[in-house]
Amino acid sequence: MGKLDGRVIVITGAARGQGEQEARLFVAEGAMVLLGDVLDEQGAALAKELGESAAYVRLDVTREADWSAAVEAAKETFGKIDGLVNNAGILRFNELVTTPLDEFQQVVQVNQVGAFLGIKTVAPEIEAAGGGTIVNTASYTALTGMAFVGSYAATKAAIVGLTRVAAMELAAKGIRVNAMCPGAIDTPMSNPAQLDPDADPAESSAALDELYRKLVPLGRVGRPEEVARLALFLSGEDSSYITGQPFVIDGGWLAGVSIF
Repeated sequence: MGKLDGRVIVITGAARGQGEQEARLFVAEGAMVLLGDVLDEQGAALAKELGESAAYVRLDVTREADWSAAVEAAKETFGKIDGLVNNAGILRFNELVTTPLDEFQQVVQVNQVGAFLGIKTVAPEIEAAGGGTIVNTASYTALTGMAFVGSYAATKAAIVGLTRVAAMELAAKGIRVNAMCPGAIDTPMSNPAQLDPDADPAESSAALDELYRKLVPLGRVGRPEEVARLALFLSGEDSSYITGQPFVIDGGWLAGVSIF
């Protein structure tokens, strides 16, 4: 018996990285998953691999019309929606005073507006299905400072605030809302070498482990499947009395600075 048997969950940014691992784990735990992304070839291939329990739809999270279409696709394919994982996001590195306005606004549109539109569009469907869960993806940087990721950190802090408000407003409708705050995770967003077909994945991951060995108490970068397991916990009955909370998953990075 799976922890998500019979549930229908929409996952954004599901074609690769954390979203892909969440989709794989959720299907393995009995869920039916609508994969949303703008990486059509990868998303469609993943849905085909996962079989009848998965379907892919093109979903630009900044477009309200795409969200409406995704909801209709989920209902047409699976009959209802019980949960949402707002995973889609982008990261840009820049010093605040040299960040172009259009770059800042692009990050806001994808990370912050995307999460807002997801909640706005999907929450009524979750309520209609009898209640469920929303998991937003914030970040370690929502809770502490990090140089050169100002636009990213601002949007992730906003997601934590949005999560708390949504949890308060939606509790009476049977919807729990929580946020994940990952630290450094080995995905294409933080490790672009994964996108290089000539690169050795094991070598690039080892390089990240070395980079974070002295920064993170657990001595390595995080894996996307570890974040997926947290998303599973927050989407299932094991977290039935938890709502409105940010969950840090960072290998201890936020705990403090080691001098050794």
